Amino acid sequence: MKFNYLARNQKGETQTGTIKALNESAALDVLHENNLIVLKLKAVEKSFFLLRKIKFFERVKKKDVFIFFRQLAILAGANVPLVQSLRTLGQQSESSYLGDVLFNIANEVDGGKTFSKAMSKYPKVFSSFAINLVQTGEVSGRLQESLTYLADYLEKEYYIATRIRNAMVYPAFIFGVFIIIGILVLVMVIPQLTAVLVESGQELPLPTKMIIGASDFARSFGWIVLLVFFVGAFFGWRYLKKDKGRMFWDRFLLKVPILKMVLRKTYLARISDSLNALTKGGISIVQSLTIAGDVVGNVVYKRILLKAKDGVKSGKKISSELKKYDKEFPPLYCQMISTGERTGKLNMILEKLSNFYNKEVASLVENMSILIEPVLIVFLGAMVAILVFAVFMPIYNLVGAF
Repeated sequence: MKFNYLARNQKGETQTGTIKALNESAALDVLHENNLIVLKLKAVEKSFFLLRKIKFFERVKKKDVFIFFRQLAILAGANVPLVQSLRTLGQQSESSYLGDVLFNIANEVDGGKTFSKAMSKYPKVFSSFAINLVQTGEVSGRLQESLTYLADYLEKEYYIATRIRNAMVYPAFIFGVFIIIGILVLVMVIPQLTAVLVESGQELPLPTKMIIGASDFARSFGWIVLLVFFVGAFFGWRYLKKDKGRMFWDRFLLKVPILKMVLRKTYLARISDSLNALTKGGISIVQSLTIAGDVVGNVVYKRILLKAKDGVKSGKKISSELKKYDKEFPPLYCQMISTGERTGKLNMILEKLSNFYNKEVASLVENMSILIEPVLIVFLGAMVAILVFAVFMPIYNLVGAF
């Protein structure tokens, strides 16, 4: 909520402003912490309901989360009390939803709960990885270090995901525009040319007949195709929300040429990074494997890590468990893990593996970005050539006959 306030500072000067807080009591606390004597406090009237943000659709961006942890680590290093830091960051947050969450957490902490316990009430904002890492920082008394490491980890994850997403935006946009233009040509341009070509009585080439047939089909049954597409997309989305659907989709992604190389190396880097962070924080390897399974973002890898956890519980080594899945975990990865287990330097090995696979992902994405443009040019050129030949060749023959 937002509140307009009128207050007097220590010099006796009056000042006005607006403050965000969970409720009136929280707003007063924040103003008092800033050494202000509140003279008047009034809630800002809510806007028309259609203009208000609907909480169900609100999401916190990953960028906002890692920026929050970065700022919180800086404030913790400056010995600013945690409750005050949370309220300050909640007030400054660009995301109103995240701001409300931080005010709620601040009130929970002020009421006696630990920071990690209060965070656990918001699983859509804070992952189990973040919660456990904060918890280890609280227990060990090294909260600032945990927050700094967490911010570094989340920032690295964000920029890797952004780089991959940006590499796919350009081809998706070009392909989408091509599809739209193609449909417009079939529906609006081809029918006008069809009458002229049919009246000429000449034998039409096969490509021309195919395009005319596609045009007739689009005009007659296009709405049915669109309806089937949207209905199929809806039920497909519902299916992917289920465990079987998610497993099918994650397995499919790991079989797509080129994409599977990027994804597998991304998952390996993510697993290495999360295991390194969690075990460094003092979390047992069994619990770390469980949390890493939640963080990895792929059901196939998650199930492997959970099975590896069961093996480790019974006294087996991580490397021996991962060797059973040579398609998902290459021999080099397992050998490095085995070396780390033998020498007692598992954290160092995990860090090196993380750096190695992150560099591999960056290199692959960069190469994909370079190759996509010429491939698209060749593809679009071929499609345009076919369309020109199919449409203009009969017209050229018709003009030549006269």
